[in-house]
Amino acid sequence: MEIGPGRGALTGHLLPFCEELHAVEIDARLTASLAAKFAGQPKLHIHHADVLATDLAQWGPAVIAGNLPYYITSPIVERFLQLDSQFPAAVFLMQWEVAQRLLAKPHSRDYGYLTVATQTVCQVELVCKVPPSAFSPPPKVESAALRLTRRAEITPNLPALLEFVGRCFTHKRKTLRNNLRPFYGTNIEGMPEAGLRAEQLELTQFTDLRSRLAKSRE
Repeated sequence: MEIGPGRGALTGHLLPFCEELHAVEIDARLTASLAAKFAGQPKLHIHHADVLATDLAQWGPAVIAGNLPYYITSPIVERFLQLDSQFPAAVFLMQWEVAQRLLAKPHSRDYGYLTVATQTVCQVELVCKVPPSAFSPPPKVESAALRLTRRAEITPNLPALLEFVGRCFTHKRKTLRNNLRPFYGTNIEGMPEAGLRAEQLELTQFTDLRSRLAKSRE
């Protein structure tokens, strides 16, 4: 499955490796151009649709690829995270700034909600950095290709966990005590992490803290 095929620069390279290729493009002019360019390619299915409003599962199982529109990279990554094991991997080209967030480690300025959400569901690997000169016209920013490989183990209650992580990062520079007090009251005070910021927690610490806070309310 290809997200945002545009003029088909990547599409032509994907086709030889696919039994079927579903390309989702929001621009009607580009879908018409793609249909003409790849006429006679029966395994290519071009869909004029908004990827954020489309049920991607209808074409699974599949590996997803795409040169992502920079302004909606984060929502598209989040859509991929919401899919299931029918979609084991994705390779996305994105702005280097967003790639740094997905690759970030705790205690770094790039470590945030999207980092934790992505790394909880997937292993994240930098395939390569891509200079502006690789594009026509060249953008003013660097890009990177990332591979997201879905973890075999399924995180229990993932939506609830990610909601909790989002609360932890409500105000990134504030402590967990300040961010979580509206939801857990004084229960957060007794936790050793209360004086830390969310960016200081490892992935597993979010799960552990949420579990202890839930028990403290029982």
